[in-house]
Parts: sequence; structure tokens; C-alpha cells
Amino acid sequence: MIHSILKILIFCLPLALLNAQETPKKLLAIFAHPDDEQSVAPLLVKSLQEGVEVTLVIATDGRLGVNQYTDYVAGDELASLRRQEMRCAAEVLGVKLIHLNYHDQLKAAEGFDGHVPHAQSLILELKEIVLKEQPDAIITWGPDGVTTHMDHRLVGASATQVYLSTPFEKPVDLYYFATPSDLLPTERTKTLRGQEKRFLTVQIPFTSQQYDQAYQALLCHQSQYPSEVVLKMKEDRKQFGNILYLRQLATPSEVKTSLF
Repeated sequence: MIHSILKILIFCLPLALLNAQETPKKLLAIFAHPDDEQSVAPLLVKSLQEGVEVTLVIATDGRLGVNQYTDYVAGDELASLRRQEMRCAAEVLGVKLIHLNYHDQLKAAEGFDGHVPHAQSLILELKEIVLKEQPDAIITWGPDGVTTHMDHRLVGASATQVYLSTPFEKPVDLYYFATPSDLLPTERTKTLRGQEKRFLTVQIPFTSQQYDQAYQALLCHQSQYPSEVVLKMKEDRKQFGNILYLRQLATPSEVKTSLF
């Protein structure tokens, strides 16, 4: 009897260890608008192919997303359409989608009493998501927001505040999407959206297949980008090469008692 039990234990133990080792990593990507995921879409595809569980959080409903490419009118109908488009893009990418219901510009036009409760609610809801998802890594917008869009910068800052205020039970890394300054054409764009490469210590390569799938997902956002615009964007992005640049939020372990 004891011999049989030992045989079972010897057989089951390696399987248990194997299952423990195979616990997938979790990536949580937090961005502002439907279509913002495009900035890191090749990384999302790559991560999924490597067995990472990827959850994409989109904060706003896109109701103000009118531009020179289409003739949609801002409001509820556009928000509903963009929610459908975001579901389409998430399916193409293969990610789990959490699409929140905050207004574009987080009700900034409504002044303090409209905007501040809306923005505070976003931080609190993002914390609930982070605690539920238990990610190993979070990626979001940096202080530049790529286009300096207020929603980009505020959503990135909100995700950062959650990260800085949460006592995680396991190590969690925070990354910001970034554009190297030396790949931008003018001093103006370098200042507005560039970052020196010495800060960009996370440089992730991706394949042409992952790149193609990313832009296939962007075709879902027809209210923002007609197909011919997507094709041009895809060609323009090639100048940056098949690398995604990120800046990791680094926190030194020692406590300093002086600034210098």
C-alpha cells in the first residue's frame, strides 16, 4: 500500500512542479481611446504568441473622436460605433478587452465639479482592475502621451498613480510607450514627444507577421481611419524599424538624504 502511494507521489510531483512553472505571465495594457492600442499592438500580439495573458483596458468611449478623415459627428452614436470597432480590434489582436465608460476629455469642459469626480473615479476603477487582474507588467502612456493629447497623458498618469499607491503582493513592472528622440525629424517633435534613448532600456523586437496583425486590427477603426489611411500609417511606421521602445519606471532601493 505504502509502495503504491509513493509511486503515485513520484508520478504526480513532477506534474505539479511543471504546472507551477507554466503559470502564464499577465500583461495589462491601459490606454485612453479606442484605437490607442495600435501604439503597442505588435507587442500585444507577440506577448500572446509567447503565452502571456493580455488584457487591454480602454478608458474612454471615443465620443469626441472626429477628424479630417471622416465626417462623423461627436456624441452618443459615435461612442456606440467606436465601442463596436474596439471589440472588432480586440478580436483581431486576440486580447481580453475591458472597455470602460468614461467620456473623452474626462468631462473637462464641465469644470471642476464635472471633471474631478470623473477623473477620480477612473483612478479608483483602474485600481480595482489591477487588483483583480494581478498583472506581472503594466504598460501605458508616458508623460508625452505621444500626441500630447490630454486624455493620453491623464490616463497614463492615472495608471501610474494606481501603481505608486498599491502595495502589490508580487513584483509588478510599469512601462511607458516611448518614441526615441533620434527617430523624430524636428526639435519641436523631439521636445513634444521624444525621449532620449538612454532612458529607453526596454527595446522589444517584433516580426513582420506581428506587425501585419497589428495593422489588420487598426482597420477595424473605420470611423477614425479609412483603409487607405491605415496603409499609409503602416508604411510610415516602418521608419522606426521592427522594435517597440519602452521606458520602465525604475525605483532605486536605497533611501537618499540629499538631492545631490
